[in-house]
Amino acid sequence: MGISPVRPPRIIKYLKPYVLKMHFTNKFVTAQVIHTPTATVASSASSQEKALRESMEIRRDVAAAAKIGKILGERLLLKNIPAVSVQLKKEQKYHGKVKAVVDSVVEAGVKLL
Repeated sequence: MGISPVRPPRIIKYLKPYVLKMHFTNKFVTAQVIHTPTATVASSASSQEKALRESMEIRRDVAAAAKIGKILGERLLLKNIPAVSVQLKKEQKYHGKVKAVVDSVVEAGVKLL
C-alpha cells in the first residue's frame, strides 16, 4: 500500500477532476476513470472481470467495448460522478472501440467535459 501522491494546489486547479482512460489488448478491453487530483482510480471496468467473462463470447471486439462502457457509466453514476473527460493515447483515434466505449458511457448518463 503506497501513499497516493499529493499535488500542489496551484496545479490542481488546472486539472480535469475525472479522466477516462482506455486500454485495449488482443484479448481484453479495459476502461478506468482516474481522479486526477489524488491520482487514484475512481471506477473501472474490464472484460477480464469474472462476472463479465461468462456473459461475453468475444472479449475484445467493438461490442465488448460498448458493454464495458455501459457498465463503467453505471458504476460512475452509482459513485455520483456526473462528468468525465476523455484522455486518448497518442496512437488512439476516436474510432471503433474507443468510440464504442465513450458513446456507451455517454448513453449511460455521464457527461463529457
